[in-house]
Amino acid sequence: MIFHIWRHPKPIAANGFCIGQTDISVDKRKIKRLANKIQRFVRLHQLPKFIWVSPLQRSLRVGEMLAKQGFQYHVAPELAEIDFGNWDGQPWAQIPKQEIDDWCNNFADFAPKHGESLQQLFERVENWLNEIARQNSSHRPILVVGHAGWINAASMIVAGQEMPKKAVKWPRPVNYLEHSQLDF
Repeated sequence: MIFHIWRHPKPIAANGFCIGQTDISVDKRKIKRLANKIQRFVRLHQLPKFIWVSPLQRSLRVGEMLAKQGFQYHVAPELAEIDFGNWDGQPWAQIPKQEIDDWCNNFADFAPKHGESLQQLFERVENWLNEIARQNSSHRPILVVGHAGWINAASMIVAGQEMPKKAVKWPRPVNYLEHSQLDF
């Protein structure tokens, strides 16, 4: 089964902040730009006008914009970015260095207070991919507007790669508005 996943548009005023599940807004023009890009892709490849989005507005708003263009969208909490717990929405400079060091050195299992670990993110992503594959008996392509960490996790799962134990092994994030194709 093929997943077509686009990373959401760049949020407003996110630079220097730990942004996971912080629900930060996006410029409406950038939302429209991504919606138009997806619309053209769907038309070119004659795909169904059905897309999955996360409940975070940087993804959700794209689904809402596409709905104005005849799409159906479905919100899946499993598509949300990693939950950074107490770090979420905080300036990186204000997060204690020792906590960041602990995270980098125990990348798979460390979770900020009230947050989730990379291991938990991978489990959430893999469970969603398996559930969608199970439900999709027609094997039609699945369209998604996702988040960088989620997309990296999905890409690694689909490629059969091991979860990184150290932060230096984590791949660079996909660019905003970038399309990724995963064959699951």
